[in-house]
Amino acid sequence: MNYIQKQLKKLESLECDEHLTDLYCLLSFVVGKDCTWEDVHDAWAIWENRQNPNHKSLIPFEDLSDDIQKLDADYARAIQNTTNT
Repeated sequence: MNYIQKQLKKLESLECDEHLTDLYCLLSFVVGKDCTWEDVHDAWAIWENRQNPNHKSLIPFEDLSDDIQKLDADYARAIQNTTNT
């Protein structure tokens, strides 16, 4: 198993589309423990833009309601927890 596959395995619990999981995997490498809710939203937005470019949440993170922003918390935490220390 290569290092990418190992990292993806750590993110399996997110139960996302494989292409979205790939973006979250990239975040785990480039941002790691500093991954924010906004980082997660941006990765999701890139993915969602291909699925549904008219989605109502395809707006900058700071323009989202607090309730919608909070949806990114578990993903950010999972990405942060995959980072090797």
